[in-house]
Amino acid sequence: MLRVAENLPSPGFQGTPQRIPQKVTTPSADRILVVEDDRAVQRALRRLFEAEGYTVLAAADGKEAVELFRNILPSAVVLDLRLPGLSGREVCGELKQQSPAVPIIVLSAASDVSDKVLLLELGADDYVTKPFSPRELLARVRAALRRTARPKPTEKFAFDGILIDFSKMEVVREGKVITLTAQEFKTLKFLVQNPERVITRDELLNEVWGYHNYPSTRTVDNHILKLRQKLEKEPANPVHFRTVHGVGYKFIG
Repeated sequence: MLRVAENLPSPGFQGTPQRIPQKVTTPSADRILVVEDDRAVQRALRRLFEAEGYTVLAAADGKEAVELFRNILPSAVVLDLRLPGLSGREVCGELKQQSPAVPIIVLSAASDVSDKVLLLELGADDYVTKPFSPRELLARVRAALRRTARPKPTEKFAFDGILIDFSKMEVVREGKVITLTAQEFKTLKFLVQNPERVITRDELLNEVWGYHNYPSTRTVDNHILKLRQKLEKEPANPVHFRTVHGVGYKFIG
């Protein structure tokens, strides 16, 4: 696994970190607030997220983090637990009190289960243990942003003679109940919630099977095949569950 330390500047890095303005008036969409007192890690995280097109603001202590959060209302927060002044736990609780919908991904060197439980009880949305893989952290932040931005599905959804009842986990096609496994239904639900968007196999694995528990991408292909067999009028020529070659799939309602 790639360790974040491998991407940091050398210990002899010279230069004064740029001071963050305390009032920002531009829109807050796609802004990541990084709360980290280690300047080297802070710079590495800034590079990581900016390379992916995000705007990054950084705070080196808990008090500054709370002030920045109040002024910019970021899209997500990456929060280190060990901070001068206000602790990471106190910051997490304060930020969630201000805006419960903004996802917080916690960074910590501690891996004790009790620490994770405490943070989740305070409202943290995810927890990454140091040393961490930059790719893993980026994937978790992206997933948190998708969950936040995704519109809430209606209880029922219909397309081409098919009625889906999300509350009952029931699918009816032309008056006949279609039996789906739990994973098939979750796959269908995620596709329906993201119509006409190209979704990679990895994204489906992360969202439907969970980041740590998925098998191979062949699993996704098999589930899409089953959905086509059960819901397409001509499974060999799918209209709704389309393949985007070399990338993944797209749902057309």
